[in-house]
Amino acid sequence: MNPLKFEDLEVYQLAEKLSDKIWEIVLNWDCVSQKTYGIQIIDSSASVGSNIAEGYGRGSKVDRGRFAKISRGSLYETIHWINKSYRLKLLTKSEYENLSQLCDELAPKLSSYINYLNK
Repeated sequence: MNPLKFEDLEVYQLAEKLSDKIWEIVLNWDCVSQKTYGIQIIDSSASVGSNIAEGYGRGSKVDRGRFAKISRGSLYETIHWINKSYRLKLLTKSEYENLSQLCDELAPKLSSYINYLNK
């Protein structure tokens, strides 16, 4: 059995870093923003890491690959909410750039992970 745990995967660690940063930011939004866009961006960003973990727990490379693709979809949904939140001035330029940089780092690594699992 592979001793590597999903928590050791770089893509999982980056996904969790993104989700944690989003959580910290949304906590400072007003109530209306939290209940509308905040819930959406928190859910989609949390789904990136949770789908990697769930796929890992299923055991097979096929299941891991399927859940990693779902994770990638959640990442792109998160990117949508980051862009929308910035356009609505809920994110500062610095927050936007920081979150975008994390997404830019995570996306190709997640795609590489998917490609590896689909071999």
